[in-house]
Amino acid sequence: MSGTLVLAGTPIGDPADAPPRLAAELVAAEVIAAEDTRRLRRLTQALDVRPTARVVSYFEGNESARTPDLVAALEGGARVLLVTDAGMPSVSDPGYRLVAAAVERDITVTAVPGPSAVLTALAVSGLPVDRFCFEGFPPRKAGERLSRLREVAAERRTLVYFESPHRVAETLSAMAEAFGADRRAAVCRELTKTYEEVKRGSLAELAAWAAGDVRGEITLVVEGAPEPGPQDLTPAELARRVAVREEEAGERRKEAIAAVAAETGLPKREVFDAVVAAKNAGPGAG
Repeated sequence: MSGTLVLAGTPIGDPADAPPRLAAELVAAEVIAAEDTRRLRRLTQALDVRPTARVVSYFEGNESARTPDLVAALEGGARVLLVTDAGMPSVSDPGYRLVAAAVERDITVTAVPGPSAVLTALAVSGLPVDRFCFEGFPPRKAGERLSRLREVAAERRTLVYFESPHRVAETLSAMAEAFGADRRAAVCRELTKTYEEVKRGSLAELAAWAAGDVRGEITLVVEGAPEPGPQDLTPAELARRVAVREEEAGERRKEAIAAVAAETGLPKREVFDAVVAAKNAGPGAG
């Protein structure tokens, strides 16, 4: 029988946040793949555990080369524990390749839930948490970064990013340009650590603040784009909304027009004219 791959979340700052199961898995594992073996040693000392597993390094530079060896250990029946420097493996950390390879071979993959910088920052940001998306690290090059940010400028869900303290000022300035200077955001620094700080404000305000000396692990939380007001809705968008109600909800056109008018606050005549204009502009018009 094949073994089990265990993805273990590790503290993002305070070792006391480690779940009890992490200590148990460190002892039970036969192989431990660690992003940084020195940090693993410090963690085991903090938790007062003494693993007997074979420890191997598993980081971005050797992830591709080391994955086949770990898969072989799993196929041989080993219990392999994967830990990264902080948080959950594979979330902007090594792990995805190994998980994908294990799943492809029908090897059991499980996890020890633990602290998450993404969820912790989101929770303390003061921004909407009902819908969000994680964007990882923005590109390092200025042009690529601005282009990527503009791709999600209309995203209505709250956005969460990781960023290096050396680039956070540049990234906040690029966000102010792509999303608008007044968009609300939060810079979450050194979460759960001694010098934890959460700075909230507009992107313009935060970019000016970050122009000083910012240090530590950084997570950025940015408010999603606002819902478009009636003045922002084009005739094509109004016609699309009517069509969706007709096709998906089975409403008659008159009902769909009335519903769209009610939800946008626009006169029914304006919505009706938009539908007629879209019909006339369709294939064969003119």
